[in-house]
Amino acid sequence: MSKLQLKNICKTYGSTAVVDDLSLDLRAGELVTLLGPSGCGKTTTLRMIAGFIELSAGTIEVDGTEISGARRTVPPEHRGMSMIFQSYAIWPNMTVAENVGFGLKVRRTSADETQRRVGEMLDVVHLSHLAHRYPAELSGGQQQRVALARAMVVRPEVLLLDEPLSNLDANLREEMANEIRRLHDEFRFTTVYVTHDQSEAMTISDRIAVLNLGKLEQIDTPWNLYNRPRTPFVAGFIGRTNLVTGHLRAGQVTLDGFGGTVPVQPDAPRDQAEARVSIRPQSLHLGAAAHGALPMGRVSVVSRTYLGEYWDYMVRPVDGGEALKVHAPPSSVLEIGHESALSIDPAGVAVLS
Repeated sequence: MSKLQLKNICKTYGSTAVVDDLSLDLRAGELVTLLGPSGCGKTTTLRMIAGFIELSAGTIEVDGTEISGARRTVPPEHRGMSMIFQSYAIWPNMTVAENVGFGLKVRRTSADETQRRVGEMLDVVHLSHLAHRYPAELSGGQQQRVALARAMVVRPEVLLLDEPLSNLDANLREEMANEIRRLHDEFRFTTVYVTHDQSEAMTISDRIAVLNLGKLEQIDTPWNLYNRPRTPFVAGFIGRTNLVTGHLRAGQVTLDGFGGTVPVQPDAPRDQAEARVSIRPQSLHLGAAAHGALPMGRVSVVSRTYLGEYWDYMVRPVDGGEALKVHAPPSSVLEIGHESALSIDPAGVAVLS
């Protein structure tokens, strides 16, 4: 059942469309991430859901009831939503427990019920031992947990998170992303999460909506976005890839400079003179063909970079054609100019629309 629906929503400033005819449908208990580069409209969309920004067109519904549209706009405080900002926005003059219980106090929840729910929530986020400390005495990760606890303790209809991990260092950001996923699995709040970090989105999301210039490029599971991107933008934005031109015939793709062919996904066009094709670097193999990989031809190493976990090679077909990026294991040491056989795993190949 749909919990949150965005129907053809738009936000324009003058002649500029920041969000352009965007439609999304979130199921109850689902965590959907709005992902895209700066200026793509993801935070504007989140603020329209929260009621902080009025729509220029379209409607937003919760449980089938319109909360934003031409007929009515429900104020933010009456939407039953909680929002976590990039800056956390926790009160410096309140203890951890007081911060977490603030929303319940505003809702005039009884003192006994507030104390019980705050205690339960602090246990869930592992902050019970810090209940009487002030924010200045906490680490960045602990402050983030306080913000999460405060947002969840009121049991919102929809939980909104606006780049909540951007102020944390890389290791703590990874830890907190896993923590957010754990909390979501426990409480199953319908959640809209905004980030520009692809790995963060892949870690926490049930589905990811990729935005570009205010438009929805694709919404799908993390696996499908990575392995079956539909547009060149999605293929290039989610992970690293080779975007090349291929020739489709009878459901097989041929690349310039190679004699071998590769089968494409069932929903791709059967025949197309020039098709844009995404090939993931880790699906290409130098030397002996890996299990399930198909031989393509011979290539020459143009450049290389050692990145610890793998070699990043740039290779070019010896018979001419587009250069390709290949990821190879650390033990695969090839000099510039070295010639090698190239094979390809069809699972890493996607024809784009």
